[in-house]
Amino acid sequence: MSAAFETLAAVTGNIGTIGYGLAAIGPGVGVGIIFGNGVQAMARQPEAAGLIRQNMLLGFAVVEALALIGFVVPFILS
Repeated sequence: MSAAFETLAAVTGNIGTIGYGLAAIGPGVGVGIIFGNGVQAMARQPEAAGLIRQNMLLGFAVVEALALIGFVVPFILS
């Protein structure tokens, strides 16, 4: 039973790092979905590639902004 408490005590010092690791999962999946669907859309409608690429990069910027927020917030709150 005391080993569990020692492990918990060791983890509390790295809560910000664990929080960022968890916060990086969502944007990682989001970037994959954005670019995967963007490539599919450009393959289906090559004449709209410019507009699709523009929207794809805008979505990428928003998702990466969320990743940066996820990086900063755990350190501010700890």
